[in-house]
Amino acid sequence: MKHPLFLLLALISLSYNSCAQDKNPVNTAHSYEIIVPELQNPWGFAFLPDGSILINEKSGKMILFKNNQKIEISNLPKIEHLGQGGLMDVALHPNYKENGWLYISYASSNDENDGAHTSIMRAKLNGNKLVEQEVLYKALPNTTAGQHFGSRIAFDNQNYLYFSIGERGKRDINPQDITRDGGKIYRLHDDGSIPDDNPFLTIPNAKKAIYSYGHRNPQGMTKHPITGEIWTHEHGPRGGDEINIIKAGKNYGWPEITYGINYHGTKITDKTNLPGMEQPLHYWDPSIAPSGMAFITSDIYPKWKGNLLVGSLKFQYLDRCVLKKNKVVFEERLLDGIGRVRSVRQGPDGYIYVGVENVGIVKIIPKK
Repeated sequence: MKHPLFLLLALISLSYNSCAQDKNPVNTAHSYEIIVPELQNPWGFAFLPDGSILINEKSGKMILFKNNQKIEISNLPKIEHLGQGGLMDVALHPNYKENGWLYISYASSNDENDGAHTSIMRAKLNGNKLVEQEVLYKALPNTTAGQHFGSRIAFDNQNYLYFSIGERGKRDINPQDITRDGGKIYRLHDDGSIPDDNPFLTIPNAKKAIYSYGHRNPQGMTKHPITGEIWTHEHGPRGGDEINIIKAGKNYGWPEITYGINYHGTKITDKTNLPGMEQPLHYWDPSIAPSGMAFITSDIYPKWKGNLLVGSLKFQYLDRCVLKKNKVVFEERLLDGIGRVRSVRQGPDGYIYVGVENVGIVKIIPKK
């Protein structure tokens, strides 16, 4: 039988950990409606000009939700469903109405060797078929590791294509080495060519598409609606999830600096800052396991304009972050307990749409 003092200490520890996550208030002034039901893992989704929704299921299915029907898109590339990898993000070109290009991230083997790594492709929709496929980037080497594919996609105001690739569990090898893929944010022209002002273009053996490095596993990326800067968030280990503003050539520190520790409780490093390494705009400790990211600009939620939304996989809510001078000054839980929040976008109608694992895509509705 456990000693009473041990049980008391365990209870105090459990209460403390719970309180650490309960400090943020729960929003009760909004409800939600399930728009697309019965989705397993809506890793990414995008709105087409006609109001239909293109949805990537991590398992490898692309679904067009149109007129309240799910239509499966055919002729997808070969997708490896490996651990955290599969069919992941989807984004439309800013001039999609004119050129029809859509962009996807997925885990691919590319027949190089066993395992997989992240690929970025652009393609077009012809009816219910994916056509004109062009692989723009294929990270190498493949690995049988199942973690940290990254894979968010965003465009800036100049139509540069940004995407994230996680360090694939190789923290001591990949993120600090610009000659290797993984643990990076990349920037390309929309056709996959390398911009002539990318920061490592002239460095021998460097991966020329790299824009920033020292990342762990960025699964959130979006453009700031006013500044046009690219914002990301990334998973820390146990603690240390981060929000960052991405700048050319900068080192974001992983694993040389971190606010997290190993999952079994030991230190990764005793340093949280070093010269030449960027500090996060915000970090979570304990980790919330962030996925999906969007700014609010809609008049439907007037008090929320300028706020940042971040999904929590671990604690199953949507985090509304109030910003002041690029600092998170307040957080509130939306959709508390709904399920693992994987993706979030503001729709063309101004409503916030959220992809929730084993639920579907839901719309947040203010209560009258």
